[in-house]
Amino acid sequence: MIYWMTTAAFFAQDAKGAPAADAEQNPYWWLPLVAIGVLFYFMMIRPQKREQAKRQSLLDSLKKNDKVVTIGGIIGTIAAISPDSDEVTVKVDENTRMRFRRSSIQQVVTAETEAEKS
Repeated sequence: MIYWMTTAAFFAQDAKGAPAADAEQNPYWWLPLVAIGVLFYFMMIRPQKREQAKRQSLLDSLKKNDKVVTIGGIIGTIAAISPDSDEVTVKVDENTRMRFRRSSIQQVVTAETEAEKS
């Protein structure tokens, strides 16, 4: 619909056959631009901010003995975490502990997520 409005305004002609001035013909020429901006906000920016907030809350809620999956696909249990530090120690095996940045944790594995995979 916006396309047809702008196309009609672009090809409009006055009585003498000359192209009409947009400001005289359509004082609301800026309306399609605002509509595109609003659409862009609700379809792109707002959902992305929601995802970032959800991820940040996940990273802030990490605690010891949480079973996690890293971005690289390593599954383990958090052995040590400090609220001030950006590092997390993940216990992968009985004798294997690995240090990761907090941001490299992709998800916390719970009984519900394990049931979904089965």
